[in-house]
Amino acid sequence: MDPTAEFTLLTDHDIYLWNEGSHFRLYEKMGSHLAPDGEGTYFAVWAPNAEGVSVIGDWNGWDPDADPLRPVGSSGVWAAFVPAARAAHAYKYRIRNGSYQVDKADPFAFHHETPPRTASKIWDLSYEWEDDEWMRTRGERNRLTDPISVYEVHLGSWRRDPSDPERFLTYRELAPQLAEYVSSLGFTHVEFLPVMEHPFYGSWGYQTTGYFAPTSRYGTPQDFMYLIDTLHQAGIGVILDWVPSHFPTDEHGLGYFDGTHLFEHADPRQGFHPDWKSFIFNYGRAEVPAFLISSALFWLDRYHVDGLRVDAVASMLYLDYSRKEGEWIPNRFGGRESLEAIEFLRRLNETAYGEYPEIQTIAEESTAWPMVSRPLYLGGLGFGMKWDMGWMHDTLEYFSRDPLYRLYHHNELTFRMVYAFTENFMLPLSHDEVVHGKGSMIRKMPGDQWQQFANLRLLYAYMWTQPGKKLLFMGNEFAQWSEWNHDTDLDWHLLDADAHSGIQRLVADLNRLYREEPALHELDTDPAGFEWVDANDNVHSVLTYLRKSSDGDTLLVALNFTPEPRHAYRVGVPHSGRWDEVLNTDARIYGGSGQGNLGGVETGPLPVPHHGRPDSIDIVIPPLGAVVFKHRRGETA
Repeated sequence: MDPTAEFTLLTDHDIYLWNEGSHFRLYEKMGSHLAPDGEGTYFAVWAPNAEGVSVIGDWNGWDPDADPLRPVGSSGVWAAFVPAARAAHAYKYRIRNGSYQVDKADPFAFHHETPPRTASKIWDLSYEWEDDEWMRTRGERNRLTDPISVYEVHLGSWRRDPSDPERFLTYRELAPQLAEYVSSLGFTHVEFLPVMEHPFYGSWGYQTTGYFAPTSRYGTPQDFMYLIDTLHQAGIGVILDWVPSHFPTDEHGLGYFDGTHLFEHADPRQGFHPDWKSFIFNYGRAEVPAFLISSALFWLDRYHVDGLRVDAVASMLYLDYSRKEGEWIPNRFGGRESLEAIEFLRRLNETAYGEYPEIQTIAEESTAWPMVSRPLYLGGLGFGMKWDMGWMHDTLEYFSRDPLYRLYHHNELTFRMVYAFTENFMLPLSHDEVVHGKGSMIRKMPGDQWQQFANLRLLYAYMWTQPGKKLLFMGNEFAQWSEWNHDTDLDWHLLDADAHSGIQRLVADLNRLYREEPALHELDTDPAGFEWVDANDNVHSVLTYLRKSSDGDTLLVALNFTPEPRHAYRVGVPHSGRWDEVLNTDARIYGGSGQGNLGGVETGPLPVPHHGRPDSIDIVIPPLGAVVFKHRRGETA
């Protein structure tokens, strides 16, 4: 390219949309972009209060006087074309504002140096995708009527190099292993803890600095694309954890970017999070929501991502979140709700679904805020789904109890159905439940070792047969004893033990049953898909309920939360005839004692009404066990 020619991307219309906060593809205009022939790079950065901005990098010896940027009108954007800047060169912006002088990473960079180094890198995102079939059909796999079972993964600690446990596997090394493993267990999606660039590995990605770049710890942007491409070709969807709620205070990051509080609120009562010691985005500044929504669309667009799980939504919605009286500022009406964050979230979902209607956005929202997963036109926030944190808390509280006392806490299991269809729920047993001294999932279970494994099998059966989509964190699928440790990989050697491999086999069979039986997924968010048979047998700590599909398939679920087997336990059923036992968590292949119903049971020659049903069956519910029966069609008396 002629070095005297000016290569520019920003038009007057771009500037107008940017400043009014309605430009949602800023990654096409801001940051660093190679010239079409690769000879030189265009830079653009938002620093409206800076007195001077220059780009420093490998090509100019990091000289702050070599390549100054120029203001673009009164837009607050500084830009210039730099002929000597080439692909893979590292760079930063030197920002000057009076006595304030700092070198900042590019907020819009596509790639960064590997931490602890903090510079951005000029990068071209060209990649030849091979997931056309998935992209054409993914709308049929992401619907609320489809089975959605998510395997949550932290890439740095799933597997590591067997010959060097300190070395991370790369995105490309992980791709075939993860695709094969997730497929073998029958999960429909993976969810990655935040992969966006982050300086502190121990934050697990939740302290993001690079909102447009996958972390370089595991490879290049194209390597991450290859991982997603491989999963898609294996029929597995990809959800990314995304953090628009706060960002770290590292000097090279977004904080105090141009010598002023640009991305964050200036008042610490609004702009600093006391729990996470991080900055809070100023959603009331027009350019900030545009920056964040552009980040969301970027992952959906350039990386073919199938969904975004939005972290810490409750901390965004409430101005007094984790704050005492006097430590927060009410909204203009005197309330505790963040009106700007509400508007941002609504616009985020409106834009994401408007551009990509076949994806899902999922809120981690831990309060009773109404209509999180309801459409905007009904007054909702517009998310596709919401994590059911109440279910998670109540369920784990119940399962931690000695079975002897569970009869006094039966409501911890049944209460969920009071609100189960007020949102489109996902049931999460996530990374947050197996760290910070909370104990691993198996160690939460009471009793001797046999009872611990039986309890865990029962927990998973309860989870997979409840209405709602599923999420399970890595390691939980084979009952890892130790808490999750991000500095090592999972304890894969445990699979040599039958008890652990039995849990893994059960998870695979639960996923298979969940996928194959419409009664377990089609009406996950519709009250027509669930019906209690008996919610009140607290004396025996037994629950029985029906799961139903729209075309009449019916499953009966019976759960025994004590170590005492229930023999000849009579359960009312809606149909006479044969009920096949399609799952039994006490089967020997899972590590159980082998008590069950010999493949199924039948109603008697004459109807015996029970539980308000026209007929009934006598069944065995194993100790700390779950059994699932399917009515055999065509045999109704």
